[in-house]
Amino acid sequence: MPFNEDNKELGVRYARQIAVEAIGKSGQQKIREAAVLIIGCGALGSMVAMQLAGAGIGKIGICDFDTIDISNLQRQFFFKETEAGQKKVETLYSRIKELNSEVKIESFSKLITEKDCYGLFESYDFIVDATDNPESKKMTGKVSGITKKTCCIGGVRDFGGQIMTLMPDDRRFEDYFGIVSDGGFMPCSIGGVAGPAAAFCASVQTAETIKYLTGAGKLLTGKLLIFDLLKNYFKVFEV
Repeated sequence: MPFNEDNKELGVRYARQIAVEAIGKSGQQKIREAAVLIIGCGALGSMVAMQLAGAGIGKIGICDFDTIDISNLQRQFFFKETEAGQKKVETLYSRIKELNSEVKIESFSKLITEKDCYGLFESYDFIVDATDNPESKKMTGKVSGITKKTCCIGGVRDFGGQIMTLMPDDRRFEDYFGIVSDGGFMPCSIGGVAGPAAAFCASVQTAETIKYLTGAGKLLTGKLLIFDLLKNYFKVFEV
């Protein structure tokens, strides 16, 4: 549905986003027509999903095998105490619909394997890896290259994190971080995670998604963003 004089409701809903010069009406239309797959629905993935839903992404795919635990709530803000034990994907599905009923959602409540990825990625324009372990990030990087999809990979630990965006013809994740299981990329599956670090990392991943879809700005391609909110350290490295 294009943004024109007859489409006033959408114009009002996304008015502040359309007013961003780098997006405008044409960018908003591209967002509306896009499909984004999010692997992992914890602190990063749930935040990315909600931000993209708010932005008006046409279709969002969400993948996670896990259930909500009370220990998640310190950084996974879209779940409730009363929902402990429920599947994250099912709960996040409801949160997205409550925010934006127009968004089409595909939900996959399972552990996504490399074999699954080949079929899944084909239906999406952009892949967001929000998992908490380097092995999954390697999988996303590998399959996104083979299927010619662009992906954004993020990780957090403590007050810090790292984000990079891989175009299909770029070197892959393990080319940067090696083949050992812990890579060099921060896993939040071990150690502590501060909520603000997860929110910051997810926001950068969302921004990368919107920039890719609209053609706005510069992507973190061939680059690695490292941040530490505890030390107010922010650095983009050429890789």
